[in-house]
Amino acid sequence: MLRFYTINALALVVFFGLLLAGFFGDVPAWLYILFVLIWILITAIGSFQIKWNYHLQSLNHNFKTSENHISITFDDGPNPIYTPKVLSLLKENNAKATFFLIGKKAEKQPDLVRQILSEGHAIGNHSYSHSKNFGFFSSENVAAELKRTNSILKEITGKELKLFRPPFGVTNPNIKKALKTTGHLSIGWSKRSFDTTSLSEKRIVKRITSNLKKGDIILLHDSSAKTVAVLEQLLLTLQPQKLQSVPVDRLLEIEAYA
Repeated sequence: MLRFYTINALALVVFFGLLLAGFFGDVPAWLYILFVLIWILITAIGSFQIKWNYHLQSLNHNFKTSENHISITFDDGPNPIYTPKVLSLLKENNAKATFFLIGKKAEKQPDLVRQILSEGHAIGNHSYSHSKNFGFFSSENVAAELKRTNSILKEITGKELKLFRPPFGVTNPNIKKALKTTGHLSIGWSKRSFDTTSLSEKRIVKRITSNLKKGDIILLHDSSAKTVAVLEQLLLTLQPQKLQSVPVDRLLEIEAYA
């Protein structure tokens, strides 16, 4: 798998190779441009593909588990309209999930946060603001967002969160540096549903259930009626496959709280 430092080291070797070749001969300008564009493309894709572990190590699955367990995870909540519906479906199907909460939403819905925990689910940090510019934040600002959300959730629940899911699944060196400061573990996914896009419920369910296997981590968002409908269908497909959804910390055999 590609890694940031490996690619940069290789890029330096190629760059100096081009300079050396240019010193002894004629290297066309387009070759330098192509080299830069390829480097930018790889870095951009790596930054948006959390499963690559390009910038930092994220826990994306546990295919070595001996249990028939998967983890359903929800980002961007808590939502006062849809989170209760999600919780109701999970309860009806005896399924447990993990909710990665946005700090500014959690502080407005403390009772809903406590309900999530009281019903046996886990919670994680999903930043305070979930800003569209989160990927451009300095390491200090990233750390501040995580600490602020942790403080809010600790006041509500008494728990110190250890799990973090980067907004939009974006990673970069600044986020890596921030996590070293805060001590959070980055949690990714192996099944991305794209439930926030214009895809139909049928296509989303197919994306999730196609080749679904024990150890998978599914990404959903408790923020729309479409996701609630998708979840209902997903939970029905798990029973025939004898798969059970458990909190992500149980699947990964890690601690969710300090």
